[in-house]
Amino acid sequence: MVYTSPYIHHLQPLYQYLIHTHIRIQIRTFIPYNNYTYTCTYTEAKTMGKRGMRGLRSEELQQKAERDLLIKASASPSSRSSESCVLVSENVGDAMGRFNPGAMQRSAKCALRHFMYLNSCSKVSRFSHHRARLSTEAAEVAGTSAGTKQDDMYDVVIVGGGMVGAAVGCGLANDPMTSALRIAIIDGNTMDNHSLRDDTILDPRVSAITPTTVAFFKDVGAWEQVTQSRHSPFNSMQVWDYTGLAYTRYKAEDLSESALGYVVENKVLLSALQSRLQLASVEMICPAKVEDVNFQCLNALPSRSTAAPSWAKVQLDNGRRLQTRLVIGADGGRSKVRNFAGIDTTGWKYNQQAVICTIGVETEHFTAWQRFLPTGPLALLPLGGKFSNIVWSTTPEKAESLKSLTSEQFVNAVNRALTEDYGPKPQSGSVHHLMSKILSPFTGGSTPSVEEDFMFPPKVISLESQRLSFPLSLSHANKYVAHRLALVGDAAHTVHPLAGQGVNLGFGDAASIANILSEAITFGEDIGERSVLQRYEKERMSANVLMMAILDGFQRVFSVDFGPFNVVRAGGFSTVQNFGPLKKLITSYAMGKSVHM
Repeated sequence: MVYTSPYIHHLQPLYQYLIHTHIRIQIRTFIPYNNYTYTCTYTEAKTMGKRGMRGLRSEELQQKAERDLLIKASASPSSRSSESCVLVSENVGDAMGRFNPGAMQRSAKCALRHFMYLNSCSKVSRFSHHRARLSTEAAEVAGTSAGTKQDDMYDVVIVGGGMVGAAVGCGLANDPMTSALRIAIIDGNTMDNHSLRDDTILDPRVSAITPTTVAFFKDVGAWEQVTQSRHSPFNSMQVWDYTGLAYTRYKAEDLSESALGYVVENKVLLSALQSRLQLASVEMICPAKVEDVNFQCLNALPSRSTAAPSWAKVQLDNGRRLQTRLVIGADGGRSKVRNFAGIDTTGWKYNQQAVICTIGVETEHFTAWQRFLPTGPLALLPLGGKFSNIVWSTTPEKAESLKSLTSEQFVNAVNRALTEDYGPKPQSGSVHHLMSKILSPFTGGSTPSVEEDFMFPPKVISLESQRLSFPLSLSHANKYVAHRLALVGDAAHTVHPLAGQGVNLGFGDAASIANILSEAITFGEDIGERSVLQRYEKERMSANVLMMAILDGFQRVFSVDFGPFNVVRAGGFSTVQNFGPLKKLITSYAMGKSVHM
């Protein structure tokens, strides 16, 4: 019995790589309505040997070149579960491992691993008349073992089925190169998609997602369901200080965009992702909790008695044990997976709590409002229709006080905090417009938002959901990856919610790890190797640390209430408001776009 993949495009990369190694190779695959035959004959072994393989004697090179690698794959035109078979010559592993030194040897070995790896992602064939002898490496990749049940072996195990964990699963299931992987998502909660899609229940937990995140949802096929549920775009944003000295307005029109972002209930995002997972071959193991992840085996030497000596082992509370090539920790800021791997974090608490809830407003709006108060920022976000969402960051004592108020008292407190308390409204008018016009020739032009005056947010008229609160902190894992391990989302980093960037960083992690694993499979690499996962770490750690530093800086700057410093801070607001290029740069970065200084 061997594993195989019945898709023709899985054989094409093998051919493309091996054709450059100058091995005489013949790959044939037969599929109804299509008959592909690839043949590459080796005719100039000595010549090629003199050019690129001088470490081998000509006669040895000729002998190696005359080896045949014959792969025959036959498949029915049905789905991924259709049975098929693969025949690989006995000496393939030996020949491919020693034939070509340097870069070509790596290419050949990657091609072999790539093919065998893809084989391991499909259903076991039961063709008794075909007995393939695989190399030790291929047998390990196939995952055959007398001591482990096949049902307990996976390519990827994602611990945490929240938004980011589900996004990773969707990203892998949607990519052609990773769609055949055996993936499991473990979560402690029951997957109840029906209750998540109930629009009559308002979720006080919302996310302000960027156009980059929206593009990811579209790629995995989840955005259409989001648009059918409660959500709202916002095409402008206003930020101002409680001192009333200055303000800044941003508009999507500044960048010729239709929206700066979208505010969506978390349950809507999760429901859309779960619906895609149900259509894919991703196994949901829930409710279940992870009791232990064994990474001690990672330094063990390979053993012929076990199929996967370096695989991670995940122990569940129901007694089930999973073996996997890769564990992805998506289990939040208090990540057990991170702790099991012994990865430390750096960070601090802000001595603040965020109070969140859904409220009703007088008029529908499409602006994200944020006022910085002495105790922290207060944000009012559109949610569709006359619904909006409140995120009020304040001291723990103030948070408890806000939660204890009656609905009417709370509504009054929100309206005062957005308009009357602490200081007057910022002044706008001809002076600001004149300043912008004077500076425009030196700053590359103005933007539409420069001409806009300060505006008050719509009046809050009702409390529509329960009030929740949670402590605020900054935390960053000292490393995102280890052998057989990758951390994503809050398991790798948590930030202050003042700009709503936390979940977008998590979705960025999900898109990145999916792309990295797809590339690894394309080149025949082991998806759990540290060298592969470090590419994800390099890509995401720099982006996350920069955003975390900016958000932490904002939080610290606006937590200071000192007269001269307030004036300097107001000067920063005015600078951003009147300098078009700087405003465009900030807006592009906040939208998740690449910016170039």
